[in-house]
Parts: sequence; structure tokens; C-alpha cells
Amino acid sequence: MDRLQAMTAFVRVVETGSFSAAARQIGVGQPAISKTIAQLEDRLQVRLVVRSTHGLAPTDAGLRFFERARTAIQEADEAELEAKGAGAGLSGRLRVCAATTFARIMILPYLLQFMDNHPDLDVDVILDDRVIDLVSEGIDVALRMGELADTSAVARRLATGRRSVIATPAYLERHGIPLAPADLAAHQAVVYTQLGNAWTFSREGAQASVTVSGRARFSAAEGIRTAVLSHMGLAVASDWMFAPELADGTVRRVLEDWELPRIDLWAVFPTGRLASTKARAFADFAGSIVAMQRM
Repeated sequence: MDRLQAMTAFVRVVETGSFSAAARQIGVGQPAISKTIAQLEDRLQVRLVVRSTHGLAPTDAGLRFFERARTAIQEADEAELEAKGAGAGLSGRLRVCAATTFARIMILPYLLQFMDNHPDLDVDVILDDRVIDLVSEGIDVALRMGELADTSAVARRLATGRRSVIATPAYLERHGIPLAPADLAAHQAVVYTQLGNAWTFSREGAQASVTVSGRARFSAAEGIRTAVLSHMGLAVASDWMFAPELADGTVRRVLEDWELPRIDLWAVFPTGRLASTKARAFADFAGSIVAMQRM
């Protein structure tokens, strides 16, 4: 490997904490990574990494080299893209992660448009409702909703969406339409465990809270969708989650004169790195798609 490739290998080793994980990200064998790091240490005449019970860790010298090397790689990547010019499009590989249901409804139907605009760019899409570690998974940009658990995350708000209480017409015909938040206590609720069963509404400065109950609880948005569309009960959900069904009347909003806390969509970038041109371009694309479908 040349000098820049060796620096890249070292940065990946530190970020992932292992030779094998770094090798998978780069696309080479683990022995090649081990040999590269050993050669780098020989050239610099300093130990850069040490093994511990938790894997590999940088030495003090390795940590200083890591910070400089990471910056140099990012600047080299950005310089290359700038030299190619904006009209040349993006190239290489972009790794994106997003919540499964949100991506399936709001992003993936339009992904081909982004790829057509950048024919030399390959896109890996990781669909996962969990908050995964962006550095260890080699993610360039994540689309996340709600409050960010990590307040130090490098993030940009792309959009703010509405939450509604929704149900199918068949459910409402059978059980009645709630006219006030307090009426929800008499209904079956489809509970999203990430939100809990305490729903707080506001209207003209007044607040109303209700604790709902239901026989089914779900840890993922796809479960909420299936349960609601199966007429199991009412749910609080972002309008993004039911965009097609709200548009065609398969589900209806209730309590529309009451507001629920709105939900933010964020583009989150790996902490400690400059956001790449590719990642920023995808974040811009995602923001524009969501804005186009704003409800």
C-alpha cells in the first residue's frame, strides 16, 4: 500500500478497534492490514497500536497520528472531489442507514433518482430501527428521527414532521371516534414502546395528557403499521409513517384540533470526521424528498 492507503488502513483500525473489521471495510484480507500497520510502525519508528482485553487501542503516539491522518485523508478526498468539479458527479461508495419503515416509504422509492444523478456512485443502505454505531459500521450518514440520544453527534436537522392519532375507518366505525384526548382511555391503543403509553396533547396553550392501554405493544414501526392497518386500534405515529394511507384514506386522523409534539428528522454524521461531500449530498437529497412530500 502507498502512504495514503497505509494511513487509511490505520485510521480504520483505530475507528473499528480491530484488524479484521478494518479489513472488511477496506475490502482486503486481515493479514494485509496487519502487515501494513507493522510496516507503518517500522517506518515511523514508533508503536501505534497495542492489544488490550477490549481489542486494539492506539498508543499516545498512535492517537496523535490518528488525528492528523484522519484529517489528511478527509482533506485529500475533498480535494479530489473538488478537482473533478460539481458537474462530474460523485463516485465511490456511500453507506447510509435509516429506520426501516421511514426509509421504505419516504426515501427508497426515490433512491434511483439520486443514483441516476451520480452514476459512478454505489450506495449501501442499512435498514435498522436501532441506533447503531456509525464509526464501527463504516456509515457515512444516518437518517434518524426524534431526539438525538448523543448530544455531541454531528447532525443537521432536515425536516420537522407532524404526529397524529390515526386509525382505520373500520376501527372507528366499530368503536366510535374520540372527540377529546380523555376519550382515548376507552379505546384500544397500538403502543409503540419507544414512545410509551402516555400521550400529551396541546391546544391553544392548554395541555391534556392521557395514559392509553392496549393489548399489543410493538418495538418497531413496521409492527405499528401492520397492527393499525389490521384494525387493532388507534396509534400515535408520524405522518411520514402512514403517508400513502393518509393520502388515499386507508387511515384517518382523529383529534385534529389537538396537537402532539412534532418529530424532527436528522442527518447524523460520524463524530470526529468531516462530513464527506457524498454524505452531504445525500442529506440534501433526503431533505428535499421529505420536503416535497410534506403533509
